[in-house]
Amino acid sequence: MRTHKVITSPLGILTLVAEDAVLIAIEPAAPDPAAPGAARYGLSAENGFEAVERQLQEYFEGRRCCLDLPASQPGTPFMQQVWATVSSIPYGQTRSYKQLALELGDAAKARSVGAALSRNALNILVPTHRVVGTRGALTGYSGGVDAKRVLLTLEASPGNEALRQQCSGAGVPA
Repeated sequence: MRTHKVITSPLGILTLVAEDAVLIAIEPAAPDPAAPGAARYGLSAENGFEAVERQLQEYFEGRRCCLDLPASQPGTPFMQQVWATVSSIPYGQTRSYKQLALELGDAAKARSVGAALSRNALNILVPTHRVVGTRGALTGYSGGVDAKRVLLTLEASPGNEALRQQCSGAGVPA
């Protein structure tokens, strides 16, 4: 059964969506019940999102470097590979689209990497905000460039140095 919960965060409103207790999306904004496709959010639920809310709160408070939650999202094998590679970028660090493409074996795939990132429904959990343009430009983010800036600033905050050190081996929940 698909359910959702709308929460507030330092980024504004976020909608958490789960299918059978597995997180499938963290979307910016609240669902519009009158919009086409609104049914994809499922039923509104107050319960079942406690772990997601707690971990997001800890992340935004600078007490957690990554989320450790049951999650799933459909995608091609290439998309899955891109998302896995992005998930290995350590907290407080960035990579360019080109660096990711090289890591995936072909610098010419930078645009394909960008396309895969644009289809990531699990923002923050799959930290696509850590991917920047070749010269460090804040380009494209489904939550908006301002949200990307907020997340990068949070992770780069001098007060989070200990967390960056602790989480330098990416994918290690704090």
